[in-house]
Amino acid sequence: MNRAKRLPRFRSMRSLIVLVLAASTIYFAVAQDGPPSPPPDDSRQSGPTFTLKMNSDIVLTNVVVRDKKTGEVVRGLTEKDFTILENGKPQKIDSFDFQSVDMATPLNEATVNGATGPIVLGKTAVVSNEQQLRNHRLIVLFFDLSSMQTEDIDRSVDAARNYVNKTMQPADLVAVVSLGTSLSLDQDFTADKKSLLHAIGRYNGTEGQGFAQGDNGTATNTVEDASGYTPDESEYNAINTDRELFAIAAVARSLGSINQKKSMLYFSGGLTRSGIENQASLRAVVNASVRANVSIYSVDTRGLEAISPVGDATKGSLRGTGAFSGSAVQGNFDANFSSQETLATLSSDTGGKSFFDSNDFAPAFQRVQQDTSAYYVIGFRSTNQLRDGRFRKLTIKLNRQDAKLEFRPGYYAAADYRHSNKEERERELTEQLQSDLPATDVTVYLQALYFRLDENRFYVPVSIIIPGSQIPFVKGGDRDKATLDIIGEVKDAQGREIGDARETVKLAINESQQAAQKNIQYSTGFSLPVGKFHLKFVVRENQTGRMGSFETDINVPDLKKVPLKLSSVVLASQRVPAGKQKTENPLVRDGVEWVPNIPHVFRQDQHLYFLYEVYSPTPLKSANGKDAKNSVKLLTNIEFLQGSTKVFETPLVEANASNVPGRDAVAFQFDVPLADLKAGVYTCQVNVIDDAGGNFSFPRMALLIRENPAANPAAKPAVGTGAP
Repeated sequence: MNRAKRLPRFRSMRSLIVLVLAASTIYFAVAQDGPPSPPPDDSRQSGPTFTLKMNSDIVLTNVVVRDKKTGEVVRGLTEKDFTILENGKPQKIDSFDFQSVDMATPLNEATVNGATGPIVLGKTAVVSNEQQLRNHRLIVLFFDLSSMQTEDIDRSVDAARNYVNKTMQPADLVAVVSLGTSLSLDQDFTADKKSLLHAIGRYNGTEGQGFAQGDNGTATNTVEDASGYTPDESEYNAINTDRELFAIAAVARSLGSINQKKSMLYFSGGLTRSGIENQASLRAVVNASVRANVSIYSVDTRGLEAISPVGDATKGSLRGTGAFSGSAVQGNFDANFSSQETLATLSSDTGGKSFFDSNDFAPAFQRVQQDTSAYYVIGFRSTNQLRDGRFRKLTIKLNRQDAKLEFRPGYYAAADYRHSNKEERERELTEQLQSDLPATDVTVYLQALYFRLDENRFYVPVSIIIPGSQIPFVKGGDRDKATLDIIGEVKDAQGREIGDARETVKLAINESQQAAQKNIQYSTGFSLPVGKFHLKFVVRENQTGRMGSFETDINVPDLKKVPLKLSSVVLASQRVPAGKQKTENPLVRDGVEWVPNIPHVFRQDQHLYFLYEVYSPTPLKSANGKDAKNSVKLLTNIEFLQGSTKVFETPLVEANASNVPGRDAVAFQFDVPLADLKAGVYTCQVNVIDDAGGNFSFPRMALLIRENPAANPAAKPAVGTGAP
């Protein structure tokens, strides 16, 4: 008889909670609880494109019916011609409509412009008659200036101007939105070409003064619901892709009050996700767009690029054999693909289309017009009353065989929170962990690192940040109190759960610490083997029951195949007393635990601490040609770059022996005072050279230094250590 192989389980190790950026750090030891439930089956399926919206308890789905032979839209159908199924169960059609731009009522300039017009995104006035938008195309031109170079902006502006001047139709109502230093509504929906050309032309100076790259001026208009757009509440998004994703979601939510199908042309220079960004935020953007009936058409404004083996003029000269072996050009291709992958996901999952590797952006506008020319809108109220956040598959059938349907095959149900007793609350927490629909009511950020314990086992420290402003503290005596429930799981590459964490954290903080203006950081860790893993954590504050989730992938590398075996690089601004340790934690040094700085954002009055390890360095040769016992030569230092200019460099540190007993490792620590570094964004490069083996590694990461509101103290020189 075959017996199923039992997978090893990895429980979370010692955890702590830290109040980040406080004058005096307070941390809380927390207890563990039971493991979460098994993961659910994934019922998601791919299918044709469409957009869908869930309005209150009615689900609206758009359907395009085309003749199989001619491809023309089939008109004149009634609700009796359609059958709609949810997870295989028939649903009653409650609303039915057909919209076509051929039936659009012309709108003059006085109707769509000025304070009397249908202000949709700005919400400074309510659309008095939604019927005036009926049968019109609603198109949002979203210019992500923060991701585009000057030439990218020129190409996107030229394409948009050509559309307005040459192919824009009377039924098209167009809005213009930009993201630079802030999210700005530059023109609400209008059919006035002159107003649109003025708004678009400001981005490259063809109209008005123009904007500097990455800035969108001082426009006073803001997107409605942008109050929920907090690109840097916990400082995490200052140098992170989530900033763009949250902006797209804010625009999508602003369009939720209009039932018609909306299209967003998103002009971007690429969205690169390095693996630490929040996958839950990507799902949340897709879900917000689907609910608001918005299809995203992504346009890579870099156009057609020639991938050079040695990189373009923005990159320094390569070292080693990468330019000749093909590894460098493969790396450039991978980087280009990575920057387009998120754009493709946004388009495919919302019913739009992505446009890459072309200098002609006109097909994007043509596809938007084609997809929104004529469509049926079918609404139903689901017979499944559970608000479980699960994916529900839709099947739509037609009572004739000569036509084909285009629609999205499902949607995510709403999820709510009911807290009647302990068992109910625990069930809801584990259901959210299993749900495909991310929880975004509480902002959560996560970072996972890795350190080698032995050849086949790694310690993976996990750090989670919750902005203090998201936690409703309750006054209790002379302290502010709150309770957080935290649950998490680790899955292997096959989707099997192999690790879990479940903890309830009680916070009691002095009012003087102003927790609402700081971040609450939770830290834990897992012992994992080599492989690819998926982490998901859910946090719930127990005053209102709001939840937030974060998902990310982590690759624990097989360092046996790497010439220079390097751990993750930890950046920290705080170190706290470690307390009692039940497990070997590489973040603990001499009774002090390093608290990773997740957003990589620092102040000039702080110190920047670096920690990283090198494993099994090449031993030096003795006079007789044999390996010298415990004798190595490792060189390392850290550079701060702005663009291609080196603005600061730490002293070179040399290590000649292992200084981590039992793990054949050399640990390096640096202390860099930031008082003398100017505020701004830096690229930080860690240089590590194994001189005996001729191996090297130069990992890079971005960081932001902010101005110190107080006078800067006298700076001290940077200090680095690596010797035993």
